Formats: sequence, C-alpha cells, structure tokens
Amino acid sequence: MDLCSLIDRNAAFAPDKTAIAFEGERLSYAAFAARIEQTATAMKQELGVGRGDRVAILSLNRPDYLVLLYACARLGAILVPLNWRLAVAEQLFILTDASAKVLVLEQAFAGVLAELAQTAPGTSVVGLDFAPPGGTTLEGLLTGREGSGRNPHTDLSCPLLIVYTSGTTGRPKGAVLRQEALFWNGVMSQHMHNMTSDDHVLTVLPFFHVGGLNIQTTPALQLGATVTILARFTPDTALVTIERERPTLTVMVPAIIQAVSEHPAWASADLSSLKAVATGSTIVPPHLIDRFVARSVPVLQVYGSTETCPIAVYTRLGGDLSRAGSTGLAGLCCEAKVIDQAGREVPAGTPGEIAVRGPNVFFEYWGNADATREALHDGWYRTGDIGLCDADGYFWVRDRKKNMIISGGENVYPAEVERVLLEHPDVSECAVIGRPDPRWDEVPVAYVIRRSGCGIEADELRAHVQAQLARYKIPRDIVFVTDLPRTALGKVQHFLLKQLDARSRAQGEAS
Repeated sequence: MDLCSLIDRNAAFAPDKTAIAFEGERLSYAAFAARIEQTATAMKQELGVGRGDRVAILSLNRPDYLVLLYACARLGAILVPLNWRLAVAEQLFILTDASAKVLVLEQAFAGVLAELAQTAPGTSVVGLDFAPPGGTTLEGLLTGREGSGRNPHTDLSCPLLIVYTSGTTGRPKGAVLRQEALFWNGVMSQHMHNMTSDDHVLTVLPFFHVGGLNIQTTPALQLGATVTILARFTPDTALVTIERERPTLTVMVPAIIQAVSEHPAWASADLSSLKAVATGSTIVPPHLIDRFVARSVPVLQVYGSTETCPIAVYTRLGGDLSRAGSTGLAGLCCEAKVIDQAGREVPAGTPGEIAVRGPNVFFEYWGNADATREALHDGWYRTGDIGLCDADGYFWVRDRKKNMIISGGENVYPAEVERVLLEHPDVSECAVIGRPDPRWDEVPVAYVIRRSGCGIEADELRAHVQAQLARYKIPRDIVFVTDLPRTALGKVQHFLLKQLDARSRAQGEAS
C-alpha cells in the first residue's frame, strides 16, 4: 500500500464526487485518480522517475500540484515544493541540494531556468502552462500515455516530501517526511476537525508549506472530502469563495485572519457554512480569535512545524476551547512533552523546550547528518520552541528558543510582550527582539506598526506595557516602522529584524 491507494479507494467508493474545485473547474475522484496514474506513468516512462528520485515543483496552488504529490507516492519518488517567493539563488540552492531529477513549474517562475541550465543541466524541465526551452509541457508529456505508473517496491515507509525550512542562520534544511507521516498526520487532522467525507475544505495557504498542504488539504482528500483551492490568497477572493462555495473548514494563519477580518466585506460576509477555522504557525493574538468567535465560528489552534508534518498539538472541535491561549493537547497519534536542556521532562507549569515523538515526525534532514542528530534524540524531535504544559496535559507555546531574551538573568519571551502591545488599540502589528546591552546583557526592543491614522508615541506604549508586565519586560526602545520582515505565511522573522536593528545602530553610531 502507498498513500495514493487512499485516492484510488475514494474513487472506487464515490467516483463522481468532486475531489478538487479550482477556478470554476471541478475534478471528480475518478478523474483525479486517473490523472495521478497518467502522470505517474509518464514520469516513469519518459523521465525515468523511480523510487527515491526527487521531483521539484515551483508553482502557485493548482490541482496538478496535488496530482504530482500522489504520483510521486505511487512511484516512491519524493516531491520537493519550492517557495515561489524565494530569490532565484535560494531556489537554485534547493534544487541542487536535493539533486532534483525533474523540475515542474509555471511560466511565471521561469526566471530560474537560465541558471538551472548552468548549475544542473541534467534536470528535466516540465512546464505546467508553457513550453520551457529544452523541456516539455505537462499536457504533452501526458498525451496518449498508457501503461502502469505503479512501483511494486513502494509502501508507506518511502520518503514522499522534502520541505525546506528557512534557517535562522546558514542555509535552509530539507526535512524529509515519509508517506506514513502524511498518513498519520491525516488521522490527527480528521480527529482535530471531526472531519468526515461530507466536509468541504477551502485551502488558502500555499502548498509549498506543510500548513497549506497537510493541515486540512491532504487529510480531506485521503478521507474522500472535497477541497477548493485558491491559487493564492487575497482577502476579497477568500470571502467571496466562502460565500459561493460554502466550505465547512479552512486554515488561516494570524496574518490572514487579520487581513480577512479588516476587509470591508467582513461584516456582511456569510460565514454560516464554516463549522471551524484552524489557525497556528505563530503565537495567535486573542483579539484575532475573538473576531471569528464573534461571528459564531469556533477557532481551533494547531501547533507543530515542518518537521512534524505539521500537526503535533491541537484543540479539537467539540473539545475544551476555554483555556485562553492554549494550543491544546498532544495529538491522537503522537506524544509531546516539555524538557530542560538535558532532555529531562520538567514539572507541570514549568517553561522548557517542547519535544515531539510519533510517526508524523520527519525522518531526517536531507544530506545533513549533523543537523539531524542535533534535532532528533531517541525519536524525540526537539522543536526549539519554548512552552509549558499544565497538569491536564494542555500546552501553551511561549516563543522560539532562539528568540528568548535574557535580561539581567531573567527570561523575557518576546511573544508575551507582543501580546500586550497588540492589546493597545493603536497598534496594528509589532515584533520584539533582544538588543545587546553592556549592563543587562540584553534588553527588549519593540518594532511597532501603528494603525492607520493613529499617532501614538513610545512613552504611551511603554506605560501601557508597564501596567501589565514586570519592569524588565518593558521595551527599552520602541521603533515605529511601516513593515516587518516576514515569511510567506506572515510569521515575523525575528533574526532578520535583529540584523536590521544591529545595522541601524551601527549606522547611527558612525554618523
């Protein structure tokens, strides 16, 4: 059995049911399964793709992204999703690091091809919507294709995804996820959402992240539910699609919740089809959760990372959602605990590093044994996130371990300070970092984006924080900006902000 067998069985049970809806077109489960088989056959016969070969994709969300994923599962090959927001040099690093045998891409991202021809001339190129120089179109590759794309040596133990994580230092690392990781991740998603084959998922997050691919999308397809895909997120398209398509579930990271809930159409939009919205990726400000709750839509929190596929800890639909800020219990099919620096589990309520173990956890970092050994200890993945677990097993995530500020021997969690800053009505967005200090080692510094039309000053904001937090947590400096460095999912990149802060201070001293 491979992961693709689940698509085949759903096609047998409900051949005419819509598997994927995209831009007015609908793909039934029978057509989806046939397209997967056709694609697997073509890659096997024409491109020589087999077990262990890497197939990269550089594309916005589209049905053939998912077709390619399951075709790779059928062949025992490995899909390498490329972040289309990266610079060409970063994309080329991933392609060469993974030794991609095939690159499938949209014309909008063809800028990578000229240099790819120099750095990896043996890579076959397939165009999704154009004829690439020296390559072929996907439709041309599939035309008249007959035969079998099956590999008798493929099973759930085969690697299926290499997803590159943005490193805080050095090059990104490729987390290798086996087919079984997606299978058990799917079981946990189905448990988290009370998902059935009658559900309808709206996917607005990009497929190059495990959040877009695996929190709801692949679990829904593996269960026989329907998935509607947006090529890319815009708040107006998301709201229009919710009203028109009537999905029951969707995933929105905090930056997307903010964009949707501040859109002019938010107040009048019909959200009644949604039985839940899942969120995560970073610390979730309570006021954003409240916006959906006020519209009678429950908000579920999920915690995890690329290395956990990503589902590891979650709140469940119908479960206890009363513990403010909690990201929930360890998932149905994995374990989680909080440990100290020596790897020992700490008492309930004590902050420490979150560790996760289970079949959803990644196998290794591609070609990086040192990083793998650093992250995996007796099957436990050390996440690098600081959190705590109460006596009932509920988790709270404080911050990234690398983000933690140690000021005068006291731990300052930026997310805690950010939460308080965001409670001020004049603050739209913010990020808190540690700045070197000769007396205290580090002091917290806040970068703040004001809400439009607001003129709040630093002293007022500091007074607001001082009313709620200890003196050593109050930002020593508040810098007002118009933008913050972010990942594609809207997560602030604190390490880049630290670099910008250091450069700014160096330039100030030089002048």
